[in-house]
Amino acid sequence: MSDEEIIQRFRKGESWAIHQYFYEYLWIGYFAFDQRYQLSKKDNLDFMSLAHQYAIYLIEHDWKPLEKRSPEVSLRTWLIGGFRFIILDALKWYKKEYGSITFEDYLRTFDISDNLRFRFNRMVEDVCENLLTDQRDRIVIELILIKGYKGIEVAEQMCVSPASASQRYKRVMDTVIAPYFRKYFDMDLDDREMLSKWDSGIRRSSLKEGETSTPMSQKRTTPEFITELQPGEIFVFGSNLRGIHGGGAARVAFQKFGAIWGEGVGLHGQSYGIPTMQGGVETIRPYVDEFLEYAKAHPNLTFLVTRIGCGIAGFTDGEISPLFEKAHQIENVVLPEGW
Repeated sequence: MSDEEIIQRFRKGESWAIHQYFYEYLWIGYFAFDQRYQLSKKDNLDFMSLAHQYAIYLIEHDWKPLEKRSPEVSLRTWLIGGFRFIILDALKWYKKEYGSITFEDYLRTFDISDNLRFRFNRMVEDVCENLLTDQRDRIVIELILIKGYKGIEVAEQMCVSPASASQRYKRVMDTVIAPYFRKYFDMDLDDREMLSKWDSGIRRSSLKEGETSTPMSQKRTTPEFITELQPGEIFVFGSNLRGIHGGGAARVAFQKFGAIWGEGVGLHGQSYGIPTMQGGVETIRPYVDEFLEYAKAHPNLTFLVTRIGCGIAGFTDGEISPLFEKAHQIENVVLPEGW
């Protein structure tokens, strides 16, 4: 659901939405604040007391404060920011000096198997999705912080030097990540590892309103945006041999269409990976040929080929499209416009 739809659910008093999108969002904020201010050790500063206080305030104002956020700020971030003020107001009654914890200490409080860690990861993803416009910045942040890869491994996958990857990390940390957590969690981030996030280039395959299905004899082109697939449709994306689906169409394939982390070639779920990060154009050709043979052997499936290799891998349409020349004779392979 969109943020606006969630707010409307709040207004209707739908309990499942309030639980899932209000209390769940606030819990990660409370956990972070608790580490700093020891809220759970203070009378009447437990999570439910503070969250209820915030909910009552919003209900009294018909949830309108949630609509005042800037377009680039997500509902989750806005809720956390408002909750922080509720907590700081409550803390004034105790007249205590506020302590401080480092970002590294904060991360150590999570058990990697705990769903609190999952919630934290969602907050990092939220930062990347709403505040980072460069897809390489997103990849660096998510692969290191969320997936646990080392900086040198990320540098290898991005085909840059470790020093370049490290500089990118430091810039993103200093200009985006640290200010975000300082503002919404009142925390200073001094951890100097590297981090990643997926690119917003999601592609959509569903038919437009009023559009009818086109016979395969009239060749379709791959839609510009694909967010869902029909039964029997396969999302064909550019991957890497290690199956690190950190950005671009690969991230979409991993999140939505069944791609498997660690598997960079072939069919998984409703996705098919073609490696594009291992060298020049000629290193891609064997995998394209293998894909085309697979498509011919499975006429019951429709393969929607995205602009593989033309994103993070850095190739152009003119370099990649000739690899798919034979695809024009295969009815169940759909190519991007102009290919």
